[in-house]
Amino acid sequence: MEKLSKTSKLYLTFVMVVLYAPIFFLIFYSFNSGGSMTNFKSFTLTHYKAIFEDDRLMVILINTIIVALLSALLSTVIGTLGAIGIKSIRNRKFRNTILSMNNVLIVSPDVIIGASFLILFTMVGIKLGFLSVLLAHIAFSIPIVVIMVLPKLNEMSNSLIDAAKDLGASKRDILTRVILPYIKPGIFAGFFMALTYSLDDFAVTFFVTGNGFSTLSVEIYSMARAGVSLTINALSGLVFFVTIILVLGYHFLTLRKTKGVRN
Repeated sequence: MEKLSKTSKLYLTFVMVVLYAPIFFLIFYSFNSGGSMTNFKSFTLTHYKAIFEDDRLMVILINTIIVALLSALLSTVIGTLGAIGIKSIRNRKFRNTILSMNNVLIVSPDVIIGASFLILFTMVGIKLGFLSVLLAHIAFSIPIVVIMVLPKLNEMSNSLIDAAKDLGASKRDILTRVILPYIKPGIFAGFFMALTYSLDDFAVTFFVTGNGFSTLSVEIYSMARAGVSLTINALSGLVFFVTIILVLGYHFLTLRKTKGVRN
């Protein structure tokens, strides 16, 4: 068992190095005063400063944050209500069918989803831009929220709802005072996951973005096609740092709630 544990730790360390080494290499050279990723001359914040001095990039950054927050918020509301609705379905076969359809959307290739949204928006007459990107992000985030909320619903005992009914609670009271407080950790997890997915999504966004609207992921791709620039490193580093902050924020929030429940 001890050898297996050491082997597992070595394997885990190897996997983490393979995953994170390229990211840290990219971020390391974002502080390079030179113009390439082959020779580090000296430390500088010039490339980060260039981002904030570029009005177009700042607009794209604001667009990305607005889309991420709105899509995460709306998909969390819809996904939570959807999870509650799926849980309330008594026909087990029908409930499993709905869950399978939800899971298919998660594992489907982003290219297929993006192309489908492009065809749909073109047929309906929705102009490609902010609205199309927002709707697409909401759509692919809802299944993620459902998956995060359902386990908490399955953990909840029906006796809590029965007790609330016996005390004269209405359906609204049961939802707002019993169900939602209990599944709150799942709701927060769904929100942060939807937010993260929206921030770094490229494939779907690439299909539904119009000429006058862009997000960071699409802009980074466009800049990379024009040639390697350390500004791309800095921009990618900022996205990575924001994602890490969100993940750590969710982790400490969950940890704090867990300690509060134990106390």
